[in-house]
Amino acid sequence: MTASTEILFALAAILLIPLYYYFTKLRRIEKFFENFPNPPMVPILGNARDFRSGPEFFKSIYEYTRKYGKMVHMKIGPVGHVLLASDYKFLEFLLTNNNIMAKSTDMKFLEPWVGKGLATVSGGPKWKIHRRIITPAFHFKILEQFVDIFESASNILVQKLSKESGNKSVDIYLYVTRCALDVICETAMGTKVDVQNTEASLYFHSVREMCRIFLARTTSVLKRYDFIFRFTKDYEIQKKSLEVLHGYTKSVISSKRKELEETRKNGNYSDVDDLGRKKKKVFLDSLLEAAVDGQSLSDEEIREEVDTFMFGGHDTTATATSFLLYCLAQNKDVQDKVLEEQNQIFGEEKCPKVTYTNLQEMKYLENVIKEGLRLYSPVPVFGRRIDQDVEYEGKIIPKGVEILVYSHGIHMNPEYYPNPEKFDPSRFENIDGKYPFAFIPFSAGPRNCVGQKYAMLEIKSLLSKIIRNFELSPAYPRHEMILSPENVLKSLNGVRVGIKCR
Repeated sequence: MTASTEILFALAAILLIPLYYYFTKLRRIEKFFENFPNPPMVPILGNARDFRSGPEFFKSIYEYTRKYGKMVHMKIGPVGHVLLASDYKFLEFLLTNNNIMAKSTDMKFLEPWVGKGLATVSGGPKWKIHRRIITPAFHFKILEQFVDIFESASNILVQKLSKESGNKSVDIYLYVTRCALDVICETAMGTKVDVQNTEASLYFHSVREMCRIFLARTTSVLKRYDFIFRFTKDYEIQKKSLEVLHGYTKSVISSKRKELEETRKNGNYSDVDDLGRKKKKVFLDSLLEAAVDGQSLSDEEIREEVDTFMFGGHDTTATATSFLLYCLAQNKDVQDKVLEEQNQIFGEEKCPKVTYTNLQEMKYLENVIKEGLRLYSPVPVFGRRIDQDVEYEGKIIPKGVEILVYSHGIHMNPEYYPNPEKFDPSRFENIDGKYPFAFIPFSAGPRNCVGQKYAMLEIKSLLSKIIRNFELSPAYPRHEMILSPENVLKSLNGVRVGIKCR
């Protein structure tokens, strides 16, 4: 074969490969999306210009749903196609289908931190084994041991907030997020990082940087590509942050494993300490001890799951708690009912010994939390990827379709929640369970949040403590939150309330 012939073959391949991709994959996806309405698009960019920032993205998908319905076709760039979905029947099909387990391709940007943990792995045998091993770590007998940790961290939070008493405009999120990170470190690894008392915590800073970089990569046209990202400043920041995060987690795992092996070797394992108190079993302990069908997790797999828990468990509870405090500040009648329930449980005791049973008794506060999660879901949108052809209502959804589940959209649907803009916890007193997929702050189906009971318990503990100690009021001057779906839903200008010691 002559050189000129080789060049012709190369040129032909360059031309034919994109055509093959188009007619075998992309064209099938485009034909599928012809069945759905789409907002006006511009050439090449499609609808991408509507998503130039987080707040604009949030407003755009809200307007898309309002104008075009519960199933909307969005085109992102020249070849990207996304189905924005908030239709109940479709979400029920999607979230319960065992053949649709893959999460959004954006989750790959988390892998440098959490590896192939439960949040990022796309179903299959590994996901099933890890899920079966991890689920018992959130049994109520484990969770009730965490109540003392919640109480200890929230006591520090109360001390910090007491210094703000009388302040008519306090950014509550700054305090709550540090408290949540203290809680997650102690419940996940059994270690005290004490970021509430350490302003310059390197671990806290590294967590925040990795969350920021994850968001930056999901929203940047250039940073999405690894070969470009490697030449950015964020790549160097990521390397340094991962050294801190992975180094800390690995050292704790190593220490815990040696401790476990030593106790087993000496045959002196006991679930009580030297003072006769029951030892707390944290998330890491459960992973080290667990096995399914004789198969346990390696140290690296345990590190991935612990870091996954760290990523998914601190920001979600912090933002949910902050938004709930904002709602309580804005709705004094609801706040008064929460306080009344607290007084019924604890009486006049200022610093009661709070138990797991006490938290279970807070039925009204639980409805308050559910209503807050409806209005301000920490994860208002989340992705699914169709990784094999599936049939829905007689039509084939082709492999490669990206779906954006708009949970906030169904939470604001008046068909399920009359007067949806109103903060009304009483609506959850009458929920009959007829539409379980109309309330999905923790997703639903086989890939629902494995830690949702943990999250509810922690949020309940923090709110209970704060309301018993402080009276909340709307911030002055008036504060309107600027909402943006980042790693979780956040307010770009803080979550401000007025605060006064009771």
